[in-house]
Amino acid sequence: MTDDTQQAVFDFLARAGNGPVTRIDTHAAAVFLSAKRVLKVKRAVRFPFLDYSTLEKRKAACEAELNVNRPYAPSLYRRVVAIAREANGRLEVGGAGEPIEWAVEMARFDETQTLDHLATADRIDARLADALGRAVAKAHAQAQAVTDFGFAGVLADIATQNEAELAAEPALFAADAVRELSAKTRGTLTRLRPLFESREAEGLVRRCHGDLHLGNIVLIDGTPTLFDAIEFDDRIATGDVFYDLAFLLMDLIERKRAPLAAVVLNRYLAETRRMGDLDALAALPLFMSVRAAIRAKVTAARRQHAADSAEAAQSARDYFALAGQLLSPPAPQLVAVGGLSGTGKSALSRALIPHIRPLPGAVWLRSDVERKALFGTAETERLPQQAYRREVTARVYATLVEKARRVLAAGHSAVVDAVFAQPNERQAIAAAAGGAPFHGLFLTADLDTRIKRVGTRVHDASDADAAVARSQEHYDLGALDWTRVDAAGTPEDTLRRARSLLPSPLPAGGGRSGEGASQ
Repeated sequence: MTDDTQQAVFDFLARAGNGPVTRIDTHAAAVFLSAKRVLKVKRAVRFPFLDYSTLEKRKAACEAELNVNRPYAPSLYRRVVAIAREANGRLEVGGAGEPIEWAVEMARFDETQTLDHLATADRIDARLADALGRAVAKAHAQAQAVTDFGFAGVLADIATQNEAELAAEPALFAADAVRELSAKTRGTLTRLRPLFESREAEGLVRRCHGDLHLGNIVLIDGTPTLFDAIEFDDRIATGDVFYDLAFLLMDLIERKRAPLAAVVLNRYLAETRRMGDLDALAALPLFMSVRAAIRAKVTAARRQHAADSAEAAQSARDYFALAGQLLSPPAPQLVAVGGLSGTGKSALSRALIPHIRPLPGAVWLRSDVERKALFGTAETERLPQQAYRREVTARVYATLVEKARRVLAAGHSAVVDAVFAQPNERQAIAAAAGGAPFHGLFLTADLDTRIKRVGTRVHDASDADAAVARSQEHYDLGALDWTRVDAAGTPEDTLRRARSLLPSPLPAGGGRSGEGASQ
């Protein structure tokens, strides 16, 4: 195909809709948006990472895009369709004549509902972030495992490429800073190689989305829907599931939405219920840093074609600075929030998480959720009374201790939320911190307040009711060496008191300007 022939196809598609057609051009595709459908045509180009130079290769690429993306978005991806030249010489989409081009046909969706637009408009709240964590966990559960990929080596190659391409932009990235980032990256890769190899053997290296940023997720009927996954190179799209997730977390952090990234991470962990994912938190700073470095070099390369090259250059610098920040996380800490039912433990824990380093925030461990997981039930499904026997409760607390220990050992922080009425329970969770700082907060509130609160809960993991609240009035707490926090007032009052007792809060994250996350 000549350039003139493909241009003729583009000119035809620009007129082929019932009404106005909007054209969007990328380096590898031309996309035509009409009222009811989208047609995406591969450009006749060849790059080091893809080859669309022949009609056969473009057809194969369209079929690969359909096959890769349909599991994520079956309602969006319709078919691969020919643009055919009919006997009368006219072009027709899906015609019976000779195919002269191929396109992926998609359903039209509202482009203002992609999550990058929603983030810019400050319209992503905690509820949507929670749904996003569920969507990514579901996608990874369906992804095909690849146990002979050699992910550790591939990641090392990516880091080497990053170093070379960042060093090629000395006007944007100081040579000393590039060398420092690269040295830290290589050192972390070497230290974590056994973890990467173990996770690959466990089937946690998978053929994932590969390009999981906010611009490739859209709300369809209120549900986050992944689309535009990498189809042209399995090597790029394959990796540890945490590496795939890390792109999304980094994107939220860079947009100053770290609290939302914390919600996504915690929901993802709650959905997978894999104990090994707590160990993998050790790799999260590296994964997010590598993703930020990739965005830095890509943004730098594209700045010459950007509408505002100065803005693009600053964005590239911001990504690079974030890559360094993420790879040097502060020391972790363990916060335990205790108190009788109705004192607001979960409300405080949820609010504290984004304020506890490292980025994107602490892992939330909750006794009510662990109890439900122990019985294989949904978080909001009520358990029978036998689920609260003493021996069951002992197992729940033992699980909290083990999970907290693993989170801290991985270099991440945790907030543990439980009643902690017994001295031995408090002692065990404090010991889980190892050598990390530990902060025990015990919330207090009068009985009437606690009864009122437990009576107004909806869609909550806690099964505690007024009868439970009354029965706890008779608990003997023993010697309480945790800091008591008056929680009888508003949740905001409790949060303010609790934060005054903890170290400095988590920053909003580097990158572009933006408002704080909606809560």
